[in-house]
Amino acid sequence: MESNSETPGRKLPPTMRSQNEGRRSEKDFQKPKVNEMKDIARAFIHGLDSSSRGTKGSYFRARYPGMFMEDYSGPLDERMSQLEKGLSGTGNLILVGSSYGGLMAALFACGNETRVRRLILLAPALGHADFTTCSRLPLQIPVTLYHGRFDVVVPPEPTRRIAAHLFGNLDHHLVEDDHDLHRIFPTLDWDALLEIQG
Repeated sequence: MESNSETPGRKLPPTMRSQNEGRRSEKDFQKPKVNEMKDIARAFIHGLDSSSRGTKGSYFRARYPGMFMEDYSGPLDERMSQLEKGLSGTGNLILVGSSYGGLMAALFACGNETRVRRLILLAPALGHADFTTCSRLPLQIPVTLYHGRFDVVVPPEPTRRIAAHLFGNLDHHLVEDDHDLHRIFPTLDWDALLEIQG
């Protein structure tokens, strides 16, 4: 069932209630969570023109050093082949995908639903692939999607429609940000999203 953070009467998640409430300090960006990352495999997949050293990748590397990250280049099929190889034999996965990386995470989940625990999609470029090879039934893994209302790179409404068709357990958030989500990204409760115990 799709949900939206803007639905009337729906309580916003704690990190979305105000700009400052729940905002993490710079110290939090540097504090690693090494010992709390057992049993669940976590991966971050960067966007088309980014890398694992971009803003989001650097944040995850500093705070969650056990998180799987690689740099991807080339056409989509080459990137997917590299992702499949990198995650080979790994299950219980939480995949975080940004933009084109969100597309890659969704495609990976379509072919490996039993290996994926949940998806966290950040302005995913879902319109850049054909999902007809996916099951006719929506995937039932939990999917949390954040998309900026002012995104001119990946339009939010077509993306929401594709996501609602693909995912049966979708938590959709249209937020006051643009494509990069640089304002909202650091305020999200990543420990909760990544299921970090502590």
